[in-house]
Amino acid sequence: MRRVTTAAAALVLAGAGLAGTAGTAGATTGLAGRADKATAATACSTAWGSGEKTARDSGSQPLKNITTGRHACYDRMVFDVSGAKGKLGYHVGYVRTFQQDGSGDRIPVGGGAILQIFVNAPSYSPTTGKPTYAGKAGQPLPGVNITGYRTFKDTRFGASFEGQTQVGLGVRAKLPFRVLQSGDRLVVDVAHTW
Repeated sequence: MRRVTTAAAALVLAGAGLAGTAGTAGATTGLAGRADKATAATACSTAWGSGEKTARDSGSQPLKNITTGRHACYDRMVFDVSGAKGKLGYHVGYVRTFQQDGSGDRIPVGGGAILQIFVNAPSYSPTTGKPTYAGKAGQPLPGVNITGYRTFKDTRFGASFEGQTQVGLGVRAKLPFRVLQSGDRLVVDVAHTW
């Protein structure tokens, strides 16, 4: 009887764990969606680290848009490179100062730490030279409102130079982050805590 009771208790605990996972998975809508309040108590993984992350893959499709979203465990920035096939290249890491690619001009970025993001996608059409994303050097990202975010504190467009786009992301502190690709979108998540 004791083994049956122990086995039943283990199944109940396993079921509770799956229910918590299912709630987390359904908490957001879309890549940059908002978190459901019910997931606020979810245990968050911070095993991503804060070291530089790089993928050397190259792309030729232009950047179309940048969006952000709040989640239970992290804030998310999404780079839309519609039409890109294969892997997207990037270089993401913390820097002391944010300097515009090409000119080297310093661009102030608010927050306790600066995450510099390079995406191998120009913000202009390589064939016509016409802009595909309306970012202006030193200015906040157009259409991005991070008011009320736990981790994101500021955004700045750096440059689109030699086939890549540069963004400065001001965050609360030097927190763990991850970079992943979902179809033709590059995703940067920065954890709320260690």
